[in-house]
Amino acid sequence: MDKPRVGAVGVGLLGSALTGTLLQEGYEVRAYDPDPKRVREHEDRGGRGASSVRSAVEGADIVLLALPTGAIVREVCLGDDGIADSATPGTLVVDATTARPDDSIETGQALAERGIPFLDASVSGSSAMAWERDIVFLVGGDDGDVARARPMLASMARAVHHVGPPGAGARTKLIVNLALGIHRLALAEALTFGEQYGMDLGRLLDVLKDSAAYSRAMDGWGDRMVTGDHGTPRSRIRQHAKDVRLMLDEGAASGAPMLLTSTMAQVLQVAQQQGLGDADNSAVMEVLRRLAGRRKGWLGARRSRRRQPR
Repeated sequence: MDKPRVGAVGVGLLGSALTGTLLQEGYEVRAYDPDPKRVREHEDRGGRGASSVRSAVEGADIVLLALPTGAIVREVCLGDDGIADSATPGTLVVDATTARPDDSIETGQALAERGIPFLDASVSGSSAMAWERDIVFLVGGDDGDVARARPMLASMARAVHHVGPPGAGARTKLIVNLALGIHRLALAEALTFGEQYGMDLGRLLDVLKDSAAYSRAMDGWGDRMVTGDHGTPRSRIRQHAKDVRLMLDEGAASGAPMLLTSTMAQVLQVAQQQGLGDADNSAVMEVLRRLAGRRKGWLGARRSRRRQPR
């Protein structure tokens, strides 16, 4: 059976990993991104470039979105020359964006009125994990639409979970990211505590991994915290800060207590004020290290270089 033709909108960190994997699996992928460099990189990987949303979507069987926010998803789907104007009825839209659940539901409903089905297929895992196909898709939508998208999703991931009706994928992603962010901050706090004792952080990380405190956050971000290498981000501080704002909004709307998430939001705000918005999420440790009065390390080194006379 022939593979469906895929149109992709958004080939940044996550989108490039997802489409790159599809190309490796033999899918035809035509991609658009507002950054021409990203489109050229997609072409270098063997994909087809597009100059607009319309040109990416026309003729596609499935459209894959990986965009910064739900508001951008809505514009791409419903704006002038967007998916609603460009796709033929029956084209399936699969959105891997971390979006506000209500935004996903509303966008999906608006597309459905044009005969275009929509899935919120949020990704659990970083872009680096996506290149290794070590991600999990959390999918909200109609049973038949999920079944149609499953072969493509399964080719990019180690698991695909249909978690409920439209909006459920976005909700589940926020819950997963809530737990992950708190695990990451807890690890940073534990390592900073150990550093204050003068302990060897590499050895301490090994102990933590072998203890009852273990979490997968230690595998993804532990070494970066120990070495202070927060460049070449797997996932960025500013992106997680956006997710946390969504969590707090959803928590307030549902009446769920968000005590630890509120603390996480404050740490991320400080990180961004210190110029760490584009750093890897492991850089939350640098906020704690500075609170502990430690000036060395990645953040301190950057600031020291800026102070040197030219």
